[in-house]
Amino acid sequence: MGPARRGTGIAPQLVQRWRDVSPPTLFVISFALLIGFGTAGLLGLPHLQAGPALGFVDALFTMTSAVCVTGLIVVDTATHFTPLGQLWILAFIQLGGLGLVTITTLIIGALGRRLSLQAQMVAVPGASTTHGPNVVALVGRVIVYTLGIEAAGAFLLWLAWLPAFGPAEAAWHAVFQAVSAFCNAGFSTFSDSLVGFAERPAVLLPISALIVVGGFGYLGSAEVVRWMKGGRGARRARLSAHTYATLTVTVVLLAAGFVSFALAEWQGVLGRLPLAHKLVNAWFMAVTPRTAGFNSIPYEAVGNGTAYLTLFLMFVGGSPGSMAGGVKTTALAVLTVLAVARVRGVRYVELNRRAVPESTVQRIVSLVVLAFALLSTAVLVLTFTETQGQPTEQARRSFLPLLFEGVSAFGTVGLSMGVTPALTVPGKLIIIVLMFLGRVGPLSFFAAIALRGARRPAGFRPAHEDVVVG
Repeated sequence: MGPARRGTGIAPQLVQRWRDVSPPTLFVISFALLIGFGTAGLLGLPHLQAGPALGFVDALFTMTSAVCVTGLIVVDTATHFTPLGQLWILAFIQLGGLGLVTITTLIIGALGRRLSLQAQMVAVPGASTTHGPNVVALVGRVIVYTLGIEAAGAFLLWLAWLPAFGPAEAAWHAVFQAVSAFCNAGFSTFSDSLVGFAERPAVLLPISALIVVGGFGYLGSAEVVRWMKGGRGARRARLSAHTYATLTVTVVLLAAGFVSFALAEWQGVLGRLPLAHKLVNAWFMAVTPRTAGFNSIPYEAVGNGTAYLTLFLMFVGGSPGSMAGGVKTTALAVLTVLAVARVRGVRYVELNRRAVPESTVQRIVSLVVLAFALLSTAVLVLTFTETQGQPTEQARRSFLPLLFEGVSAFGTVGLSMGVTPALTVPGKLIIIVLMFLGRVGPLSFFAAIALRGARRPAGFRPAHEDVVVG
């Protein structure tokens, strides 16, 4: 009788349905739950806001930006929220950076419970999930690594701010900025972000280091450390194709961005600064678009070349499995070597002497095309919602800031040309959607909502018919 009655009742059905949830769906749901809970708290808890109470859309915008570690704000974080409200935002930045599933995985493992397969697959993106205990141990290392790096960065920032603010206030600013920087969030307890510290390398350099490390990810960082300790020559283990791609693209983009921003703005927004501070701020400008959102210079004043390069860096973003958004460094690496391979007539894509699977190449191409299509559509709609009724010349001047806003939201960057607080309600909703899609990823989102059974049976393929290329 026992086997016959197994699976009957509401509870067993709910458990079975939960087990049937796909990893992309679980990933998307976890972020949606965090945003919903954070928004409810922001609206319902007293003493979180020092200014006029936020409406639903503005509260949803703020918590989406925090959970999706973006940093776009419709109100000033430093003045509109009380210290308790800032702590509420900071908590959701940390949860959004680590991921709800990551935290839950560690708690379940600590309680000695068995992890579901889908939880293992999304707890640490890119990690092997052969069995639960290894995943739990890995999640534990990720959290310890995250808190350790944030603590080290906060200590350096505390030393830098101690003379100006005193021990307690300096500690709060340091902790908030360190967590926000490592999580690539871009929220700040200063109204002008870091513009007031443009001539303080002791502030900009630790924050830029936190951003770079947070945007590289634990798995890649751990592999690089093992590689550096592995000796020289034949004794040194080969970097995986993934880490090789992320490391190479990260170094190239940072170096190229530093040189380009220095040349483009040497007499522009950097012109008023002494030589050493020009170099530090040019470096900071190369770091923050990937994808942190802190700014030490006003982006409303940058030239078109700087804006264009920043758009490109925001679209690329950081590395998979990290705190960063964007289409990721691995996508740029694979697309670059794919183009070179096709020009050379080579059929396979090679990274660090290893061929990348064709399925991965197709997935990356799909991701970039889908991201470009979504972003283009969103910016087009923004130009209608935000420039309606404006004269033609004024509408044209609004295009670059709106494009900048859209790319910043999708890349979960948080840089802005100052248009965020002035967005209409439809415009804010569009940016909310872009931030959410940018954090969970377009492919994960559409995989989560895809209907079961929509795929063709295995082995089915339509008849071939070629198209003209070029």
